Amino acid sequence: MELLSIVPPIVAVILAIITRRVLISLFISIWIGGIIAAGGNPFSAVGLTFTWMKDVMVDEWNARFLVMVALLGIGAAFMFKTGGSEGLIRLLEKKLTTKKRVLFLPYVLGILIFFNDYVNSVIVGNASKDITGKKKVSREKLAYVLDTTAAPMATIGPVSDWIGFQVSLIAGAMASAAIVGIEPYFAFLQSIPWNFYAILCLFAVPMIILGKDFGPMAKAEHRAETTGQLIAEGSTPLSSVEQDLGEPFKKEGGSVWNFILPLVTLISVSIWGLWYTGGGAEGKSIMNALADTDVSIALTWGAFAMSTVGIILALIQGAGFQKIEETLLGGISTMLPALIIIVLAWSIGTVTDVLGTAEFVVNSTESWMTPALLPFLVFIIAMFISFATGTSWGTMAILTPVAIPLAYSIGGEPLIHMAIGAVFAGAIFGDHVSPISDTTVMASIFAGSDHIAHVKTQMPYAIVPAALTGVMYLSYTIIGSSIVLLIIGIVAQFFILRYLGNRYHKKHIEPLQRKSA
Repeated sequence: MELLSIVPPIVAVILAIITRRVLISLFISIWIGGIIAAGGNPFSAVGLTFTWMKDVMVDEWNARFLVMVALLGIGAAFMFKTGGSEGLIRLLEKKLTTKKRVLFLPYVLGILIFFNDYVNSVIVGNASKDITGKKKVSREKLAYVLDTTAAPMATIGPVSDWIGFQVSLIAGAMASAAIVGIEPYFAFLQSIPWNFYAILCLFAVPMIILGKDFGPMAKAEHRAETTGQLIAEGSTPLSSVEQDLGEPFKKEGGSVWNFILPLVTLISVSIWGLWYTGGGAEGKSIMNALADTDVSIALTWGAFAMSTVGIILALIQGAGFQKIEETLLGGISTMLPALIIIVLAWSIGTVTDVLGTAEFVVNSTESWMTPALLPFLVFIIAMFISFATGTSWGTMAILTPVAIPLAYSIGGEPLIHMAIGAVFAGAIFGDHVSPISDTTVMASIFAGSDHIAHVKTQMPYAIVPAALTGVMYLSYTIIGSSIVLLIIGIVAQFFILRYLGNRYHKKHIEPLQRKSA
């Protein structure tokens, strides 16, 4: 049973990549998990499959999250229909005159909107999708920029719901292992320089923008540049605001304030909600409030407020109730594929929990851990669990209670900081390369990209910082400083990405350019 526990997630990933059909692949993998859990009975497995799907949908947190995603779709729809997106383009297009400049828009916005990765994808995707499209940036490239800034920024702060969650995990692990004299929040702060993967990713994006693409991304960019096709022929974006919603209410275009006001509402109400639901109004500090916050309630409030402002702006423009209702339903319909995928991704998470996938991976390596190997092995295990389950938070929740006591017992406080950084780094890697990750799905939706195309094009770009991260963890016994290791890693990443880009361009793109000339 233990070895069989890794079969469903592996089947999900392989089928998704081969068939390019995420929904079917996820459903089959859940059913296979049901067959294993039911002792080989395929009919009982069907019952288990739908029971698991029902259970994840009625879970209190999950149910609110599904409502939040639908509300975000409504808010984004009104941004488009009231002409806010078009107004933003008119404001920026005179300054963002080149392809490279326009790609820095989602990168900079992605760094500034650090408090939640879902909200990051919604805001940055809506702000940059149209203007990057005008400069012939492929949807795959935009999805990469969205995805690669969202989770790394959320996990290193300075303030986010991720950090509240991470600090609560650290505190729990220290309490269970009777570790005293270490303040959980400061342990988290000291772990940030050891979160090599997240930091390398944030440096990789501008390196990629200013350099040359390679691998599947280079093909996608060459296609967009030469043919104007932002997605490949035959590909299916998870959603298309334009197709689902039609033209804006006013043909002459709306004001940029129709973009800014819903955006400011979403951010301000969400931040207030994170503080309030965590007990901020009762006198708790910001970090303690974030540690105890209810993210699903806070972000649902923010998304509802954003949608409400969008409806008010539509009424001001003179849109009738019929058009408002059509826009509301259209906004939900843009999110429908994502909602289904998220439910199925949660269900495969239930499968891995029932079968004990994570425990099998941890138990397989725990017995031969050493201080020199621990950060590297924790990183590798976190990568695999996050890739297989599609959840970075789940990976953090699984590994943090194991990694912290283990690190403390064999290496003391300094090794705790490294272990925490390694857990978070490996967890984020899965967010970037797993087709069943909810954050990867969100990036595909709001970039307007085919989901599997996004995963395929991003994977080589994620492997470079991941490989360097592994080498850096193995080198910590020789070079004890995380800062020195980071500097070496950033420089090495620059030259590796430059070499790969130049080599691929010379071998594959230049011959195509000569043919078309």
